[in-house]
Amino acid sequence: MARVFITGSSDGLGRMAAQLLIEQGHRAVLHARTDQRARDATAAVPGAETVLIGDLAIIAQTRKLADDANALGPFDAVIHNAAVGYQEQRRLTEDGLPHVFAINTLAPYILTALVRRPKRLVYLSSGLHQSGDPSLNDLKWEKRKWNGQQAYSDTKFHDTLLAFAIARHWHDVYSNVVDPGWVATRMGGPNAPDDLDAGFLTQVWLATSDDPEAKVTGEYFFHKELLAPHRATRDVERQERLLEACQQFSGVNLPAS
Repeated sequence: MARVFITGSSDGLGRMAAQLLIEQGHRAVLHARTDQRARDATAAVPGAETVLIGDLAIIAQTRKLADDANALGPFDAVIHNAAVGYQEQRRLTEDGLPHVFAINTLAPYILTALVRRPKRLVYLSSGLHQSGDPSLNDLKWEKRKWNGQQAYSDTKFHDTLLAFAIARHWHDVYSNVVDPGWVATRMGGPNAPDDLDAGFLTQVWLATSDDPEAKVTGEYFFHKELLAPHRATRDVERQERLLEACQQFSGVNLPAS
């Protein structure tokens, strides 16, 4: 039996992953942005251990979420599922960061650094990461004209970089990336063509399975199959530049291996 913490699990793929974990006999700890969404999650996933609350757009709340998660004891896996989509308008958080960057890029970094190290980490990316800006310039979008799809693509590139950086730094952790496909969630829309079940099955499989194919690190998966990510995500210098930028934005250091 595994104990798994899933961010952004009040609806969508995160909630579906939690439901499957519980069906398989595992323990799931959920996460929601607000009290109301936490109540919704509790109703939708009645077998969940508990729901933690925190707005990932706000650094202080993300740090508190990590503290709350640690107070529950260790996890076998953490699934970094929470994200906002490609239709985001330009808006800044109270920390002065683009909302999409704060949630999709910085929050997974902070939680990775502060939550007690699990055995497995699963990060959600997207096929749109292939269009992400590999330069890592202007992460705060202060010089570029805002483009919601590009901003989203950039953050999914970042998530892939982060997963591979963690795999390289922490040799005792399986750290992998999932592309769930374009699926019919609230973010993806009702006409999305990919297999919805395969999107969350791969998350759960990587978080819990003893299959040799799942017990790997630094890989990118689509529907349980290995897929080649943007080759720039394998660049160690870029990985380190992202870690340094996230540390500077958040004031949170990544623990050593």
